[in-house]
Amino acid sequence: MTALVVVAKACIPGRVKTRLSPPFSLEEAAEIAAASLADTLATVASLAARRILYFDGEPDGTCPAGFEVIPQRQGSLDERIAALFDILDEPTLLIGMDTPQVRVADLVWPVETDAVIGMAADGGFWMLGMRQPCGDVVRGVPMSRADTGALQRAALERAGLSVREASVLRDVDEAADAQEVAALVPQSRFARAVAAASARRSAA
Repeated sequence: MTALVVVAKACIPGRVKTRLSPPFSLEEAAEIAAASLADTLATVASLAARRILYFDGEPDGTCPAGFEVIPQRQGSLDERIAALFDILDEPTLLIGMDTPQVRVADLVWPVETDAVIGMAADGGFWMLGMRQPCGDVVRGVPMSRADTGALQRAALERAGLSVREASVLRDVDEAADAQEVAALVPQSRFARAVAAASARRSAA
């Protein structure tokens, strides 16, 4: 059985999605982040898999039934992701909390490939999976850059893995991202949170 992992952090104002502010306040940015996480977890919860929340902070009701919680290790993002791939020994698919538009179909993984990567529109990656998890394939890859996705794919290939690319998705970093993604999933918690925050900005 595949382990499906959502990597996330506690949605505390000033600690999460700070690039949404401005125009949104830090409190509104945290509300939008919480909605994004909730939508992502709901999608993962619909799949028959070992479901894991790889979390930075105290879950405090964030984690729905059926999920394990693994505390994130300390260190840079590549080190934290690598630590997860080191401790799991079954096929593992990791996604972030920044793509609330993700669908079950986006998480399908052909059996003939060793690894899968979902490129983000900004050049990063929103999903990474390996049939035989190995943290060394992630450790040392520069994160949060326009070439992070390409560098991570190259690292997989250098390790001798066959790689499939999944759908390209836009992850939510800035306000323009939030508006575009909300338009893709208008009935979602995320879209409602963005609309509510936008309405408060307009009324102010």
